[in-house]
Amino acid sequence: PPECPFCGEAAGRELEEHVRARHGHLLGAPGTGNGEQLYECPMCSLTCTNIQILEEHVDLHLEEHNFSEGGNFRDLELAQQLQTEEDERQRSEEEKREREEFKKLQRQYGLDNSGGFKQQFLKNMEREVDRGRMQPFDYHKRKADMMESLASGIDDGKTKTSGVIEALCKYYQNENKDVRRVWLSAGVDHFHSSLGDRGWGCGYRNFQMLLSSLLQNSSYNDCLRDTALIPSIPKIQSMIEDAWREGFDPHGASHFNNRLHGSKAWIGACEIYSLLTSLRIKCQIIDFHKPTGPMGTHPRLFEWILHYYSADNEGGTKVVCTSKPPIYLQHQGHSRTVVGIEEKKNKSLCLLLFDPGCSSQEMQKLLKQNSDGTGLKLLRKFVGNLKEKQYQIVAVDGVLSLEEKAARCLASQVLTSEKIP
Repeated sequence: PPECPFCGEAAGRELEEHVRARHGHLLGAPGTGNGEQLYECPMCSLTCTNIQILEEHVDLHLEEHNFSEGGNFRDLELAQQLQTEEDERQRSEEEKREREEFKKLQRQYGLDNSGGFKQQFLKNMEREVDRGRMQPFDYHKRKADMMESLASGIDDGKTKTSGVIEALCKYYQNENKDVRRVWLSAGVDHFHSSLGDRGWGCGYRNFQMLLSSLLQNSSYNDCLRDTALIPSIPKIQSMIEDAWREGFDPHGASHFNNRLHGSKAWIGACEIYSLLTSLRIKCQIIDFHKPTGPMGTHPRLFEWILHYYSADNEGGTKVVCTSKPPIYLQHQGHSRTVVGIEEKKNKSLCLLLFDPGCSSQEMQKLLKQNSDGTGLKLLRKFVGNLKEKQYQIVAVDGVLSLEEKAARCLASQVLTSEKIP
């Protein structure tokens, strides 16, 4: 509070009344030498010869003081108001950005209730007709085939390419440039994304590839007797939901609100593990959670895959066609299927991958592989080509008993992956 210029007492807003009441007698000052009475301003040392003028002068000081005090108060109020409005504006913009980002992620991962395989298939075919790339007759024929596939739960096979592993085996037997040894998985069909799952279906297509290999192996006949043919993507979604209902991976199920069917939701290694284990197929998830080599590379991933294929296949032949199923390989945003591994003469390693993003037209070129091996660029990935921050693989190795399946179901509710340091 403002202090009195005469006594130093805190006077507050009543400064003017205080000065007049308590110190009015001090407003005068000793006269000049010629006998005039002088009056000195107690606030600025101005001297006046007239008491009324001095009082008016002091009033101006007091009014200025009061105006300044009130102005400062109003300025503080205004500043606080502006800051509050700015905070509210920033909070509103941040909430808007979060909502938009959440919706973007929902769309990206197929959780925005925009429909699933069927809706996307029909929409994309209609677009093809509008652009003149598909005749109406073809549209109605493919729609009928799609509806039949959905009703039966069996994939229509239109994106499948068979016989690539066998063609690779023949190629490597004649190759004599830089491959010292190569290990190939058991036979596997390639499946690529279609009009119905383009942009989100890689996990489902890789499961179809893995399953196509298991169905050719009599060791898995018992656990796959109810899955004798490759299921369609909507059917695979229902199968994963069945695994969740059995109790597998409740945390993962909650991420999808326990529903995949009718959506374009992306799936990953945990969903593949849950589905395979629910079918009594013995498998494990290996988590390569950080790079283990220079420049963000993962040599430990390559070494693990080499050991997987070569552990029981140490024969002296250059080309080893193993009975091992292919491996599901996952990283952020995409997944592929490992169907073999090369060891070069300089001891470097190279993975052979089936990619669901590769069309059947491209894959069929591998069935007529030239002697120079140029077509293998579609499949080959060296250590320097895989630089994602994290990779997960799902590797199959046998059949589970009912008791083992129940134990794994319980374990999956706590931990589903092993991390490689």
